[in-house]
Amino acid sequence: MFGINGGELLVLLVVAALVIGPERLPGYAEQLGQWVRRGRRFIRDAKARVDEELGDEVGDVDWAALDPRKYDPRRIVRDALLEDDEPVRPVSTPATRPRTGAAAARAATGGAAATAAAGTPAPTPYDDEAT
Repeated sequence: MFGINGGELLVLLVVAALVIGPERLPGYAEQLGQWVRRGRRFIRDAKARVDEELGDEVGDVDWAALDPRKYDPRRIVRDALLEDDEPVRPVSTPATRPRTGAAAARAATGGAAATAAAGTPAPTPYDDEAT
């Protein structure tokens, strides 16, 4: 509070008590108490008015979930990249039909080249630590 520590505040109070004097000190203490009560009442009324203006839905908001310190940019990007907007329907072409026999063996030994030749793209590699 105003850059004053406890010891300095105590010295200021003692000096104020000596300057004001014992005759006027109770009147000033009473006045200070009234100011504190008015300030508390003002803050309580202002809070009640804000709650009344904003309505009941403000009480339902989880403010801790909206704390910006809880957001992890890596998680947000990862969720955005991995999110599927529409389910992908497979298209039945000769290249994507189930293989049997020798064609299945060629596809199994061909690896990524066979996958690319078959028309189904390989998943893109993703490194979650590369942000």
